[in-house]
Amino acid sequence: MSTASGPYDSGRDRDRDEEGRARNQRPRDGLGRPLPYGADGVARQPEGVVRAPGESVAEAQALLDAGRPFHAHEVFEDAWKSGPEAERGLWKGLAQLAVGLTHAARGNPTGGARLLRRGAGAVAAWRAAPGGQARPYGIEVAEVVRWAEELAELVEREAAPVDAAAHAPRLRGGTAG
Repeated sequence: MSTASGPYDSGRDRDRDEEGRARNQRPRDGLGRPLPYGADGVARQPEGVVRAPGESVAEAQALLDAGRPFHAHEVFEDAWKSGPEAERGLWKGLAQLAVGLTHAARGNPTGGARLLRRGAGAVAAWRAAPGGQARPYGIEVAEVVRWAEELAELVEREAAPVDAAAHAPRLRGGTAG
């Protein structure tokens, strides 16, 4: 039996944010993996930020380009939670794509491919988005879906971690990684 003073064997009390909610405060690496307390990590994305849709796309793209898909997923998650109900499927699908890329980069081909395909299915529904637009907020839906499907196949075939920055999608067109 441990003689530590906190509720955990380590003696630490549970990490909490300013509002008292449980939040793991361990530093994280660029792919969102927890590092030991006291280690140098990558700055975390603030949670609960309300952005204009175009800002969400631009910020997520910058994070994807930097090889930080876990952090891009947090931007998409904020958009899905704060945006209009009718758009939640788009943002949730984009978040799933970012998490799929995260898993692929971490060396989890099964989880990566599964989430890439699930996200592609959700985003594909926007090919015929309201008003017939296939480019909500400038997102090239067909290109993003194609990227996800091709990456899922690559991840399954190679069964090795991918370079997240090299395989980042181009949300608003251009060549995908």
